This record gives sequence, structure tokens and C-alpha cells, in this order.
Amino acid sequence: MAVPRKPADDGDVVTRRAILTHLKMTGPSRAADMADRFDLTPMAVRLHLYDLEKQGVVTATSVAKGRGRPSKIWRLTEKADDAFPDSHRDLAVELLGAARAAFGEEGVAQLVERRGKDQIKRYRERLGKKSDLKARLAALADIRTEGGYMAEIMPALERGQGWLFVENHCPICTMARACTGLCANELEVFQKTLGSDVEVSRAEHILGGDRRCAYRVRRR
Repeated sequence: MAVPRKPADDGDVVTRRAILTHLKMTGPSRAADMADRFDLTPMAVRLHLYDLEKQGVVTATSVAKGRGRPSKIWRLTEKADDAFPDSHRDLAVELLGAARAAFGEEGVAQLVERRGKDQIKRYRERLGKKSDLKARLAALADIRTEGGYMAEIMPALERGQGWLFVENHCPICTMARACTGLCANELEVFQKTLGSDVEVSRAEHILGGDRRCAYRVRRR
């Protein structure tokens, strides 16, 4: 007869939260890589992953490497989105539907445009008069992280191609699926916030099936 595992204690909860955050921020990973990061044994990490798998928030695929045993690569499932900020998505979608019924698509477009203008104003005030592009991007990443987007910046892979502005989570993803204008407007918000001396283009898109949203940002 199998002995049931004890309920997760506070340390287990913290570790599992850290694993979910790591997979959200870094993407698919091996248990061994996470073990190095968290100073745990690979088996300890696997036990946490197996529990998370039972909850339906992570899944694994086997990847063959040479003649050795295949490696398991762990990634988040869609259900894992519930573990991260959602900005009251149900209420937002209901309000969007009500606005669409009352004012039509043109009215919804005006609301999205108005929201974008307000964002640009607030973001510009926070960025101040920073001339350095990296400093501007870092300030914007801080603002977006406060909003639940888990944003960060990193050099673009192509040398001389500027920066990648990355958002590892979309707290308004459900809303964006119901109103695609939000994503289109977001690109404009970033462009006008960062200034006319830079060019912003979308590189990855969660709604397009990517793990994250990412934007290439470079000087014109």
C-alpha cells in the first residue's frame, strides 16, 4: 500500500511558485537546470514538477539527445495562467461586451484609443527626459511589471539590432482575445512612449501562439 505524501508546507508552496515563475520567465526547461537555479537536487525539483503536473499547470515532453536517455522538457500549460495576475478578466470581458452592444465596434475602438492615449501620457511622465534608450526601456519595463506583465529587456540576438522588450505574461490576455484592437494599440503605445528616434516592431505574440510577447526596439 502506497504511503500518501504529506500536504505541501510553506516551503513547498514557495518552491513551486518559484518553478512556475521560472518557466514563465525563461520558457521550457529541464529539471536539472531548475535544480541548479534553486540549489536543489534534480529529484527534488522533479517531485515538485510531478505535483504541478497533477494539478494540470505543467506538462513535459521527451527530447532525444544522442544515445542517452531522452531528456524531459517542462513547460507551462494554459491552466497555469490562473497562477498569474489577470486584472479581473471576467469583469473586463463583460464590460467589453456591454460596450460593444451599446456603442458598436466604432465605440469600442474609441475606448481603446482613449486608453492608449492615457497610457502614453502616464508612461511618458514616468520616463521623464531620459535620453539613453536602455534607460527608457528599463523604466518602461518597471511600469509594465507593476501592471502584471513580468517585463524585462535584453539585447537583441542580432548584433547591432538594439533591444528586445519582453513581456512574459499578459494579464489582459482574455480581454485581448475578445478585442484584438488592444494588441494593435499596444504597439502604438510603446512607439509613442519611447519616441520618434526609435523603431518598435513585434517579434513574438502570445495570441499568435508564442510563449511571450516581445518587441524589437532599435534606433532609427
